[in-house]
Amino acid sequence: MQRFALWLYALATRLATPLLRARLRRRAQAEPAYGQHVDERFGRYGGALPSLQPQAESARLVWIHAVSLGETRAAELLLKELRPLLPGMRLLLTHGTATGRAAGASLLQPGDVQLWLPWDTPGATRRFVQRFRPAIGVLMETEVWPCLAAACRHAGVPLVLANARLNEKSRSGARRLAWLARPAYAGLAAVWAQTEADAERLRSVGAPVAAVLGNLKFDVVPPPAQQAQGRAWRSAAARPVALLASSREGEEALWLQALQSNRPQTQAGQAQAAIKTEANGNLQWLLVPRHPQRFDEVERLCRAAGMTVSRRSRWTAGPEAADVWLGDSMGEMALYYSLAHVALLGGSFEPLGGQNLIEAAACGCPVVMGPHTFNFAEAAELALQAGAGQRVPDMAAAVRAAAALALRAPDQARAAGRCLAFAEAHRGGALATALAIARQLRQPADR
Repeated sequence: MQRFALWLYALATRLATPLLRARLRRRAQAEPAYGQHVDERFGRYGGALPSLQPQAESARLVWIHAVSLGETRAAELLLKELRPLLPGMRLLLTHGTATGRAAGASLLQPGDVQLWLPWDTPGATRRFVQRFRPAIGVLMETEVWPCLAAACRHAGVPLVLANARLNEKSRSGARRLAWLARPAYAGLAAVWAQTEADAERLRSVGAPVAAVLGNLKFDVVPPPAQQAQGRAWRSAAARPVALLASSREGEEALWLQALQSNRPQTQAGQAQAAIKTEANGNLQWLLVPRHPQRFDEVERLCRAAGMTVSRRSRWTAGPEAADVWLGDSMGEMALYYSLAHVALLGGSFEPLGGQNLIEAAACGCPVVMGPHTFNFAEAAELALQAGAGQRVPDMAAAVRAAAALALRAPDQARAAGRCLAFAEAHRGGALATALAIARQLRQPADR
């Protein structure tokens, strides 16, 4: 039954290959990186790639898959602890998104290679594994694919899931497709979960949970230079700064509606004036969209509401006077969190699961989160318990809560201190995970 199920799934992914190519072409129109190295998506590699077959035990190849930006940042923390434990290791780093690949380029050392993860067909995954034959495969957080897991089992490559999480929605989906998902999870060599709740959900779908090691994203150390610059600009700002952090599509429109609803008008036709007045009132708003292809869209949205906009990419001596500051750069979230007195957590005001709030806490920036934080449920709950964040039912309430905190300096200072204490209390997951990978590598291969 399992073989037949995998055969059906493999047939479906092969038939969907033309659709994937068409989708990549469409995405490449907005993000050119999706049109580059397309053959890698199908397990085909040109002669320009160096051989990654290790010449010595100390030079073994470690493959880490970090699908997008958040997982790549987690991989960075893991590599910082893993490389000293495995001197001479070579890294094969794979991704699924353009933002992940762009961020991952900075993690490479001489001899490392970066690729797209192959599409989950038997042929593409087999060619990938046979071409590189890593000593171990480390999937970050959630990425478990049936054909890829089967190819690794066939080749004797131990495949592990690190910093693993599984929300209730994903567990329900895995249970509905148990005939396909359970063999994939059960075929993993080890799973190291973020929380006990994640561990319970993972076990219920057949995953071999070896330990609960915490969320290694708590080990993030914000770049000191970014923090210093953000704090200097915050001190020079004319008003307290409120940040809409890593906002997703639809949330900026909700924010604009909230500005209007929080300032009711007595005359018709004054919506734009109301929004502009609110934005340019007691708070300085800073918007940082999650995806770079949306920077221009968000600027147009704000200007259509009658606001002036100053983009980070055009700042020279610092933020320019404007109704709204737009953070249109990548890799500077520590600067933005340090610049802000309070942050609204993007992805939590639409049913998208929320963005990672840990970096905000590490920068001492209190967060206001909406109702949807299922992607980071445990971290969100811990932040609430620690007083490092607060939850509100909608965007209008979030705007009011942000103003109430940012405009009360003593309350804001206490909340910032609780954020730093919260982040410090949960560190250590990256080293624990690196040690677990090193132990896994010492186990005899099951071939």
